[in-house]
Amino acid sequence: MEVLLATFTTLFSVVNPFGAMPVFLTMTSDDSNRARTATALRACVYMVAILSVAFFGGQYILNFFGINIQHLRIAGGILLMRSAFELLTPGANRDRVGPDALEESMQKDDISFTPLAMPMLSGPGSMALCIGLIRPTYADKALTVLGFALVALAAFVILVSSLRLTRLMGRPGMAALARIMGFLTLAIGVNFFVTAVKVLFHVE
Repeated sequence: MEVLLATFTTLFSVVNPFGAMPVFLTMTSDDSNRARTATALRACVYMVAILSVAFFGGQYILNFFGINIQHLRIAGGILLMRSAFELLTPGANRDRVGPDALEESMQKDDISFTPLAMPMLSGPGSMALCIGLIRPTYADKALTVLGFALVALAAFVILVSSLRLTRLMGRPGMAALARIMGFLTLAIGVNFFVTAVKVLFHVE
């Protein structure tokens, strides 16, 4: 249960489905509730698949390029800290998908894979986090994937309820929530960075 809880809490902060709500509503504004729900479901299924591929195949990719896992954690920590600072900046969520990408996505028939599942829900930060996870036993690996699924379930509920949540919280509430998620992501990034540096330099 500790592995499951750690995976869920850590990954949920990085995925930050609340940050995807405004863009999701914009890109599905002309869709019915049923179509919007189907899009959110597909995006969350894709997210689990992407994170699972990163988790199981990441080590092989690192070995192919000769990258040490601690080097990846340092790079991932820096990336997470950068993303966190963006979340802590007012209006950061507007930049999560650029205007050109948003306009192009509006012309697509299905936005569930790109840009919704990737890079919004499973971006470089969350994939780096999954690659950096060390799970020695098969039971821990299974619990980790279950953690991915629970994060996807939470993201699905949030996306489906995004219209009501946006009306309930308003812009001040969304801005405050973005800062909270940014602060948690910053702490995760610092932990990733410091832990890897300690291992590399044999610091107790």
